[in-house]
Amino acid sequence: MDQKQTKKSNDSSVETIDPLRDAYRESITHVPTLTRSLVKHDTALLCIDMQYLDAARGYGVFADTEASGLPIESQDYYFDRLENVVFPNVRQIQDAFRTHNLEVIHTRIQSLTQDGRDRSSGHKRLNLHAGPGSKEAEFIEVVGPVENEIVINKTASGVFNSTNIAYVLRNMEITGLYVVGVYSNECVSTAIRDACDLGFFVTLISDGCATVTEELQNATITTMKDRYARVLTTEEALKEIEELVEA
Repeated sequence: MDQKQTKKSNDSSVETIDPLRDAYRESITHVPTLTRSLVKHDTALLCIDMQYLDAARGYGVFADTEASGLPIESQDYYFDRLENVVFPNVRQIQDAFRTHNLEVIHTRIQSLTQDGRDRSSGHKRLNLHAGPGSKEAEFIEVVGPVENEIVINKTASGVFNSTNIAYVLRNMEITGLYVVGVYSNECVSTAIRDACDLGFFVTLISDGCATVTEELQNATITTMKDRYARVLTTEEALKEIEELVEA
């Protein structure tokens, strides 16, 4: 096995040593069943937490620029990436899934109650709250759900360990997931790890996710790639969908 691998993401090119890369690719992230899942319409697009609470300037955790705890340069990086890269790419992939009659599933942070008493202890400590019907719970319009698409509400980082999403996916015979959303290093990566452990075949769209610094973004791609997920760019994903899936 060639232990010296050149690992490239949409955002950077770094050289590293990964002696287990080939073993994981052959067993977990690049198995033939993954693409067969797409061909059979058993793959869904999982869109994570693209809502006003955490993905819109001037709302939710970013309502008060200083109180957010993020330096201005980090906020600028995050929103520039969202608005100019992630949202347009996610919309392209959503449109491709919809055109080919593949499931598009959305998660968001939303409590069951207006006062948020049902929230996880972590969200209470972080003061994260989006009540039913609140602006914070609304999806960013350009990447929000349409018609009869499924929405999963959660009040923890991991959608698989805090909701019935695995049950829902099994009911629809979904075996593969393409994953996009925010934050890359938190809710997105947690969903990917859990989905992989539960036996789903996962593909992360590298330019369809974002977090608050370039370093965290690149680190997430490096950690997920060839361990828990395939990593594709939007262009690569669209090409695969077009070549493999009949409408």
